[in-house]
Order: sequence, then structure tokens, then C-alpha cells
Amino acid sequence: MVLKPVLNGALFRQFFKSEASGGSILLACTVVSLLIANSEFAPGYLAFWKHPVGPYTTELWINDGLMAIFFLLIGLELVREIYVGELSDFKVALLPTIAALGGVLVPASIHFAFNAGTETVAGMGIPMATDIAFAIGIMSLLGRRIPIGLKIFLTALAVIDDLMAIIVIAVFYTDDLHLSSLGIALGLFAVLLLFNRLGIRHLAFYLIPGIAMWHFMHESGVHATIAGVLLAFTIPFGDGKPGTPSYELQRFLHKPVAFFILPVFALCNTAIPLPEGWLDDLNSNNSHGIMLGLFVGKPMGIVLFSFVAVTAGLCALPSGVNWKLLFGAGALAGIGFTMSIFITLLAFSDPHLVDASKMSIILASSASAILGLTWLRFTTKAPPAPARMRQRPLTEKVS
Repeated sequence: MVLKPVLNGALFRQFFKSEASGGSILLACTVVSLLIANSEFAPGYLAFWKHPVGPYTTELWINDGLMAIFFLLIGLELVREIYVGELSDFKVALLPTIAALGGVLVPASIHFAFNAGTETVAGMGIPMATDIAFAIGIMSLLGRRIPIGLKIFLTALAVIDDLMAIIVIAVFYTDDLHLSSLGIALGLFAVLLLFNRLGIRHLAFYLIPGIAMWHFMHESGVHATIAGVLLAFTIPFGDGKPGTPSYELQRFLHKPVAFFILPVFALCNTAIPLPEGWLDDLNSNNSHGIMLGLFVGKPMGIVLFSFVAVTAGLCALPSGVNWKLLFGAGALAGIGFTMSIFITLLAFSDPHLVDASKMSIILASSASAILGLTWLRFTTKAPPAPARMRQRPLTEKVS
């Protein structure tokens, strides 16, 4: 039984609103972090993120630990989409899936064209990703001008996009694989799946072993955030209604992720001191590949692949959505930010190259946000104002 209304119900609205407001906070954190990193407070600020806390630095706890919780939320959203959401109907799911594929392959191809045969070719995964919080946050600025079909399309596309990025991380950004630790992590995953099959519903039976799975995944060489996604697929979903473990955990995580984890990630990873002549660093093949991949490759790939799929009769545009609106959504998908920065940290170890890549991501994401917002602003109509109730004349008698 397909429960399509769930996607348009309270949880979807909560998701959309939390991501929208979270995007504004991300933008503010980015600006603040860049300003502090280039002020007199820079030495202490930069040292804070490198400060050891137990076995790891603050930066690693954020990028490997807190971000695993972010990926847990992404996994829970993906599970909901598959069971009762946009991905539960094959024909309906096909368009955002094909669009996301185009939004991954074309940007990666653009970066590869600039960097083939060089050490920076490892960065071809950087322009693949879409930042859900920023993309939805920018779209939300247009309010009721945006049809619900376009909001759902962008949300589904971004979730699928992030899933593809997770696969890329797992396959291409894993070094020095330790099979014993990986075996323990996968064994814990199998135990959690068994708990699910046995009907165990209490979240403690999943979250505590999930922490252990994170540890062994980290030790294995596979990026630890993958454990968050695997854990999401073990949480009992049931009918997806309030009261089920998956629903309650997803609802609980929305605000901490949007208002704490992602802002802290932004503060940490945009603490970029800009040396003199930093603009020259953007005149490199790697920066060209990132910026063109996000700003040009994303909308091009999404629209092109969608056009082929619709023309071939494989799927149809969502209700109320035309090609102009789809291009606007494609432009917003060029906001890579969180996921693109995350992949940058895996792709490169040279701090200078990492900082140049981050600045390329920030500039390209900003340009994509401006393009998408402006385009949708001028290709949509303002909704009619709600009709006011007729005022009763003061002299009218009330019977």
C-alpha cells in the first residue's frame, strides 16, 4: 500500500521548514567564520579546531562524528522516500533519480576534463553534491510562488544526489582498508538487521551498537559517516506513522542537525585564512572544474537528462512544473557547500589545495544560489492574496 499523502504531510513540511531556516543559519555561519579567520582573532580561532579532544581533534570529531549523525538523518529520509514518499512509486521516482544522475555525471565529467592526468583529478567528486539545507533554504525565500511539485522534486533529487555522493565516498575515497575492523562493523550491521526482523523497537538497541559500528567503520578505513547511513536502514520503519521508531528519530534529529551540527560544520570548515593573492589560486584547473561543474554542470545535467527521460516517455514532469521551473531547481542544485566541502576533505591532504577548493565551492554555490533565486523569481507568478472577509457595516443590524 502506497501512502503518498505522508510525503505531503506534517513530516515533509517540518523537514522543508527546518532545512529552509537551517540554510539561513549556514550562510550566517560561513560569513562569520570567514571574517574571524581573517581577523586578529585568527590564530586562536584556527587552533581551536585543531585542538585534541581525546583521541581525535575537534575538527575530526565534527567531520567524522557529528556528520555521521547528519548522514543518519539523510538515511532516514531516504528510507521514508522509498517506503511512502516520492521514491515509493517507480514512475514518479524515476524523474528525480534520472535528474540526479545527470547532476552527478555532467559536473564530474567537467572536472575530469580539466584535471585528467593530474593529482587534482581526485577532486572530480566535489561538484557532484547538492547541499539540501542551502538549496531548500534559498527556494523557501520565494514562499508560495513555488509549486509543491517543484519543492518535492528538488527535495527528492537532493536526497538521491547525496546517496550517490555517499556511494562515491565509500568506493573512491577509502584508503588502507582494514578488513578485520570492516568485518566487525558489518557484523554489527547484520545484528541490527536481525533486531529489526525480530521486531525489537526500542531505539537504544540500535543506537548503542550503532556507536560501536561507527568506531569500527572509522578504524577500517571506510569513512565513518557511512555507518550513519547503514544504521538508518536498520531502524524499524513500520507504517511510517507517528510513534514508529524511524519517524520519531527522524523528527527528533531535524532540529539538532539543522541548527547545531551543520552550523558547527560550516564554522569549522570555512575557517579559511585568505593569503595575499588568494584570487590567483582560483585560476587553476581544479578550481575551474569545481566552479564550472557546480554552476554550469549541475543545471545542464539535470535538465538534459530530465528532457531525454520525459521525451522518451519514461516519466513526466511533476504537476505544476514546466521546463523553466526545472532549470531553476537545477541551478539551486548547484549549491554544493556542505557535501562538496566534505568530499574536498577526503580528496585532498594539501591544506593550500583544500582551502582553494573550499573558496571555489563557496563562490560557485553563491553564484548558483543567485542564479536559481533570480530565475525562479522572474519565471513564477505571485499567488493571489487570500480573500478578505467582507466587513459588516457598523450601521448593519445584527438579528
